[in-house]
Amino acid sequence: MPHLKSATPIFGFPETVNEFSARQVAAGVVALTTLFALSGSTLLLAAITVGFIARVVSGPTLSPLGQFVTRVVTPTLEACTGRTGPQVAGTPKRFAQAIGAMLSLTALGTQMAGFGNAAIVIVLMITAAASLESMFGYCLGCTIFAKLIDLRVLPESVCEDCNDINRRLASSV
Repeated sequence: MPHLKSATPIFGFPETVNEFSARQVAAGVVALTTLFALSGSTLLLAAITVGFIARVVSGPTLSPLGQFVTRVVTPTLEACTGRTGPQVAGTPKRFAQAIGAMLSLTALGTQMAGFGNAAIVIVLMITAAASLESMFGYCLGCTIFAKLIDLRVLPESVCEDCNDINRRLASSV
């Protein structure tokens, strides 16, 4: 019987995130949210919402999009380019996913209440943020997270490694 500590945790977010993967997940979100904006499908919006929630609670582990990206897209991209994606702090990325979860949950509630156009506007905000991440590597949620630390809304200890990712990488070896 395997020892419990050696098992891969289902819940929890990775301490570091492959930047290639983050950008490709964002590209998937852009595609899905654009499809929703065009179709108004409540089922698709529910799937988008569940995907964000899954990524908040487990990183890519329970997210079909996260699994596809980390198991297929990123390895293929890295093989084609000969480069590995840089590692970035996971905590701000999780915060960004939480913003997406809240916005998509709000949009879903709005959609189910019969305000489809308002839901589309909310989802287009997600599309805009995910577009920035996927195309330019600019994580709006990460920027908000850093600003909250600067304003002392969040303590620096929440993400000490945000400023020095090499410290975390060295301690995990």
